[in-house]
Amino acid sequence: MADAETITAAIANNVRAQRAHRGLTLDALAARSGVSRGMLVQIEQCRTNPSVSTLTRIADALGVTVARLVEVSDTPVVRVVHSADVVTLWRGDKGGSARLLVGSDAPAILELWDWRLGPGEHHDGDAHPAGTREMLTVLEGELSLSVYGKRHVVGRDEAVLFSADRPHRYANEGEGPLRFMMVVTEPREALDS
Repeated sequence: MADAETITAAIANNVRAQRAHRGLTLDALAARSGVSRGMLVQIEQCRTNPSVSTLTRIADALGVTVARLVEVSDTPVVRVVHSADVVTLWRGDKGGSARLLVGSDAPAILELWDWRLGPGEHHDGDAHPAGTREMLTVLEGELSLSVYGKRHVVGRDEAVLFSADRPHRYANEGEGPLRFMMVVTEPREALDS
């Protein structure tokens, strides 16, 4: 069983990570949760052990369970995600799919995706939080990537890096299947002091 110091450190890290993942400032989380900004600073800086009531209000404001906030887990040196655990988060009407292969929120928010688009299929991506970047490589076919209304063609064995904090579209304008692998990285918000 973890000691109180370890749990307090886990709470600090988990609250900070969940807040940053959602792009919330300390002030925004304080307004949502009804927990003062000062208390949130103390929690995130590991200077206090919050009550269950305080944790419940923070968890509700973040849309997570209290268990997620008190979870003590070391980041494993190796994490294998088996095919049965891969999640398909989007399915197109022409056979396309977006599968989240693996993701991490500590120490950085990072995701690895496997995308497939059938001929004539597209997916419109909303703007991600400020500073989000996407990097991808085309394994099969040709990708028509539009970012902020400007179209770019990325061919097989080519790669692209772009700012994804603006509207973007992936499209297969070709006659055959399109497959690409994508990495999404979201910056950690600078801690408010």
